[in-house]
Parts: sequence; structure tokens; C-alpha cells
Amino acid sequence: MTASLPVDAVLAEVDRSFPDSVARLCDLLRIPSVSTKPDHAPEVRRAAEWLRGELAGLGFEATVRDTEGHPMVVAHHPGPGAGAEVPHLLYYGHYDVQPPEPLELWDSPPFEPTIVDARHGPRVVARGAVDDKGQVMTFLEAFRAWHAVHGTLPVRVSVLLEGEEETGSPSLVPFLKANAAELKADVCIITDTNSWDIETPAITTRLRGLLYVEVTLHGPSHDLHSGLFGGAVLNPINALTRILGRIHDDAGRVRFPGFYDGVEEPAAEELAMWRDLGFDEAAFLAGVGLTAPAGEAGRSLPERLWSRPTCDINGIIGGYTGEGAKTVIAAQATAKFSCRLVPGQDPDRVLAGIRTFLEEHTPPDGRWEIRTFGKSPAFRVPPDSPHLRAALAGLGDVFAKPAVLLGSGGSIPVAGYVRDELGYDTILVGFGLDDDRIHSPNEKFELKCLHNGIRAHAAMLARFAAPAAG
Repeated sequence: MTASLPVDAVLAEVDRSFPDSVARLCDLLRIPSVSTKPDHAPEVRRAAEWLRGELAGLGFEATVRDTEGHPMVVAHHPGPGAGAEVPHLLYYGHYDVQPPEPLELWDSPPFEPTIVDARHGPRVVARGAVDDKGQVMTFLEAFRAWHAVHGTLPVRVSVLLEGEEETGSPSLVPFLKANAAELKADVCIITDTNSWDIETPAITTRLRGLLYVEVTLHGPSHDLHSGLFGGAVLNPINALTRILGRIHDDAGRVRFPGFYDGVEEPAAEELAMWRDLGFDEAAFLAGVGLTAPAGEAGRSLPERLWSRPTCDINGIIGGYTGEGAKTVIAAQATAKFSCRLVPGQDPDRVLAGIRTFLEEHTPPDGRWEIRTFGKSPAFRVPPDSPHLRAALAGLGDVFAKPAVLLGSGGSIPVAGYVRDELGYDTILVGFGLDDDRIHSPNEKFELKCLHNGIRAHAAMLARFAAPAAG
């Protein structure tokens, strides 16, 4: 490999020190950094301080920065030395995690990482194992191996780790705006996505955006006896469920006015690449205990997941839901739903369409209250990016199978924010698997994926340092 510093010894160091890498990941996983729960704020900060200390020990100038919410970790490494003409990379990850509930469905305590033998070898089971603490540790441990062998990194590196990704990143855009000069770089590397399978690496070239909305339909001034008032007054739960049932037509398309305005169709080359992946729809459904596909008619499964917008109801709240019976007509009913957006859609215009739809279906005496909890655009990586080529070459240095380019139905808001606020591209390369149970009980990360990820980041660093070689 042509690079300013050789990588072979670094890869050997990754292999030699891998048990220590696993131990450090477990240390981080023991910190219950649940960003959605206010009483966990001290633990969120503890995770930030832990990461700051690790980066400082690797030659980074590392700080914990306060925000209106949870803190950011920002770190900078000068690379091989003054005067060296090398790229500047910004690595992004998040150290906050989802709540672990329902606790009774975990096979082991969620914040006591457990190593379990499985079909791919050992795996670590814990909340945050793959989303995103394990993935963050893939590049931190790659930095550690470079530092152990060469005492430096082959490129300039900045790191941004946030503690609010699982709550919609409310402090992220203000932080990027306020610190744009400090966070200037050539490209951002995000490791919060999946491989194609455990033997095949992948770079995610498109992400869906997210608009998360909570709507409450208000009716009577107070809860009512269903015998004295039932059939004579507005029942917000009855009305809300009828309205929610009208969101989709019989072909699975969303009925919000203007919802599909600007939606970009995938290029023919992309569609051909997706077909060549051999996506097994039956196996995909079987993995979650289902047999019949759903969604927008006339679209392949990769299209529905990666390039088409959606709306899904995530929760309905109203009335009495406790043990036994209570004959009540609730004064209000609430629904939470998320719209996954694709390139070409404007989150604000979609929100305006939702408001129009609800107003058009408002029952007499009904009144809407609408709240938003996250609003981020979709993202697409330019196919001709030299950084993409360098990343592909680095993956090729450590995997027997060539990397594939694919999409993701999920949302990583920072990808669009880096483009819009900092002005440069992002490479999304991750090492999770579809069965990692992200956001669910028994979340896991295969240790083989952790090892592959550390090796891949070590190799990609060398390729980024010598892009012509990629």
C-alpha cells in the first residue's frame, strides 16, 4: 500500500490488542447513557467524560462542550506533523442510547454487557452494543492501533460525539453553526450503519430523512361517562382512529397533500445494482415473524426501504388503559407518527401537508394540537466522490469480498446537517447487521463485526492519506 505510514503493522496491532478493545467497549457499555430520561443526565455526561479521556490518551486535544441539552465531545489530532499535506477527516458518532425497556424481555441486564456464543462466534449483548457505542469504538480502536505503532495518525482527524442522537439531535445544528470554523474538514466519516452481511462490507450512499410528529385531537372539556354521553358527543379516540385510517390509500401511498412533491427516483444504475444484490424478501420478512409484504404497491423491497417516503403510526394514546374497566369517553386522543423522507422532499413542506390533511378531516368541535420531535432532511452521497473511492479501497484491503453500495431506510440527521451547515460530503460506512436488534431488547454486536470494523478503519485511514492509491 502506498501511504505516508505503513498499515500492515497497524493491522497486526489491531489483532493483537483485540481482547483489550472488547474490554474497553464493555466499560463504555456499562454507562447507562439514556438521553431521553432526565434522571440519566449524569450518566450521559459520564459517558462523554469517559470518551474524552480515551481520546486525550491517544494524543487528541479533547474537550466536553456543554449545550442546551446533553454535552458534545470534540477532539482534534494534528496528524503526522506540521507541514504535512494530508486530508482532514471529521469522525462523527453518538454515545447516547435508547431506553432499555421492556426490561423483562432482556436475557441479561441491559447495562451489564454479556459475551454470548452464537452462530458467528461470540457477540456482546447490551444496550448500545451496536447503536452506537460499538461502532464508535471501531474508529477509536483504529486510532489506538495507529498511535501504538506510529505514535501518530496518517491524516488530520477531528472527532465529534454527541449525546442527543436518540432524541432527535436538538442541539446539533446550533452547535455546528456556532463551531463551523473549528469543525472544517474535507469529509465526514459516520459509522452508524450496516454491512451487507458479516462477510461483505457496505457503504451506505443514501439515507432517508425523518419528520416525527405528535398530534392530539381535543374534544369535550373533560372526560365523560360513556353511558350518559356515548353516541351523542364527539369521541376523540373514535374520530382520531378514523382519521389515521385515511392516511394511506389502498395502494399504500400517503395521502398528505404534496407529500410526493420533489421525490427523486433512483437512477437506472442504482436500481440495477439493487437488483443484483439478490435481496431475499421472504427471508427479510421471516426474520421478523411475517410472511406478507406491505407498503407501496409496485415497488421492490429495496426501493420501499431506501428510496420511497413513508408514514408510520408509532403510538396511540387515549382514554383508560389500566387494569379492568372504566366506561369513559376521553377528552382527547393522541397519535405519534414518523415520516421517513427521501431526497427531494422538504420536511417543512411535508409538515404543512400534514396540517392541511388534519384540518380537512377535523370533526365538528374538534381541535388539533401538533408538536414535532425531530425534523431532518434525506441524504445522498455523490457517486463520484474521491473519498468514497478511498473508503472502498480501504475496505478492499481487509475484506475478501468487495464492498457494496446500498441505501438505508433509517435516518442519521447529522449527514444532512454536515452537508448543509459545514459544506462537505459524508461517507457512511458501518459494521452492524440487520439482526442486531437495534432499539430492542437483547441488542447485540458480533465481535467479528467489531474486529472487522477496527481493521477497516485502520486501513481506510491509510487510504485517505494516499487517495491516489485508492
